[in-house]
Amino acid sequence: MAKPDKAAASQQPKHQQKAPAKAPDKSKENTLGITTKKAEDMPEWYAQVVLKAELAEYSQVKGCMIIRPNGYALWENIQAYFNNRIKAIGVRNAYFPLFIPESFFKKEASHAAGFKPEVAWIANTMDGGERLAVRPTSEAVICDSFSRWVRSHRDLPLRINQWCNVVRWETEATKLFLRSREFLWQEGHCAYATREEAERETMLMLEEYAKLCESLLALPVIMGKKTEKETFAGAVYSTAIESFMPDGKALQCGTSHYLGENFAKSFNIKFMGKDEEEHFAHTTSWGISTRLIGAMVMMHSDDKGLVLPPRVAPTQAVIVPIVLGDAVKVLERARNVAGMLKERDIVLDDRDEYTPGWKYADWEMRGVPVRIEIGPRDVEKDQVVMVRRDTGEKQFVKTADVKAALDKLLEDIQQNLYKRAKAFMDAHLTNVTDWSNLMTTIANKHMALASWCGERSCEEEIKTKTEGVSSRCIPFDQPKITGNCVHCGKKAKVWVLLSRAY
Repeated sequence: MAKPDKAAASQQPKHQQKAPAKAPDKSKENTLGITTKKAEDMPEWYAQVVLKAELAEYSQVKGCMIIRPNGYALWENIQAYFNNRIKAIGVRNAYFPLFIPESFFKKEASHAAGFKPEVAWIANTMDGGERLAVRPTSEAVICDSFSRWVRSHRDLPLRINQWCNVVRWETEATKLFLRSREFLWQEGHCAYATREEAERETMLMLEEYAKLCESLLALPVIMGKKTEKETFAGAVYSTAIESFMPDGKALQCGTSHYLGENFAKSFNIKFMGKDEEEHFAHTTSWGISTRLIGAMVMMHSDDKGLVLPPRVAPTQAVIVPIVLGDAVKVLERARNVAGMLKERDIVLDDRDEYTPGWKYADWEMRGVPVRIEIGPRDVEKDQVVMVRRDTGEKQFVKTADVKAALDKLLEDIQQNLYKRAKAFMDAHLTNVTDWSNLMTTIANKHMALASWCGERSCEEEIKTKTEGVSSRCIPFDQPKITGNCVHCGKKAKVWVLLSRAY
């Protein structure tokens, strides 16, 4: 087995990227754990976990990050899960250019205005042509293609997805996976004959995102509609899933937008209907990004390092032989157990240059859900020791029962991580109906479900007065609303989710 790369352990994660001064001293490697507690300094703790678990590192290009193999493997597992889901309903993957002509970008006025601060421009000096935008999102360039691909109602629905990178230039402070100028995502873009079809699938994709977060990443979310102020530029309305992180901030984990005929009219996406009349298509767009990895890290990990849900973990279990005395029998048993578990993603750590204790800490840092220990006494007793990463609990399992026991343990860990995260989110969601309670709730690092009048001016004043608390969404699950707005005192119309956010 190849040795883990220890280069990231010597990096300083306090918002600056620095090259390692020298290779780490092997005699001190057991001190290279997390040096900050999650409860005391979460930004620093988070940066250390991402760096030391070798998920990502800072790039020499300001605002960008390097996703390392451990981190990219998580993204591949998310891709694999979601590709299976969307292909089952007829979505096909494609790829569109990174560069978008300025004329394309300006065709939908509100879309262009909404993205203006974030767009990186390059001058097309090679042929004297117009400026090109580096893709911040792809509605414009994809709708241009749709205008050629759609002619008849028989061409609809048209469901296209692409996995790609995008650039949002406004970012100043880089937070690995959470906020960077360049990041990876998927963006679905679809066209339908009717509003009803488009709206139905807008909700369908949001529900798929919620399933992905909850069943794969063990990350509870709240589904809802964005306020008018927070609606995606160019959309009729936007929907989103929101989660809540242990440092008291909300994190948007996915969005699904009903674009209506706005882009179809701007890009001339027309089709001949069954009524032999010409109609504009109704379009949608929906996306998730690598920030899901950041959300998962923040929610589940601890002061020992990364904690991964088994369904997304690239390595689900590691076998650590404890070689004392008769190494041959222990290693032989370890290899036999590895063979029994070949259907799972496992690693046999038979490196002889590290002690078992060092390996335990190393794999705990990397978030592997289960550690399987095998020593001389275990060989004699025909057993193994299974250790859970989420709780540290140990259990002794007969060798013949290893496969069934591991399967059950992995599912138990998956469910426990979700249950624990859901309990945390529920405990930090507070209903508020007056300004004093809102301020107390935010000060206590809770998320507020607040009674609200629904007026944009009131929403903007709330954000100003609270120095950054924003509306996350209007949850679909709405308790009965009575009384007045939490801020202006007018009659309340809806409950809105308010929180500080990433």
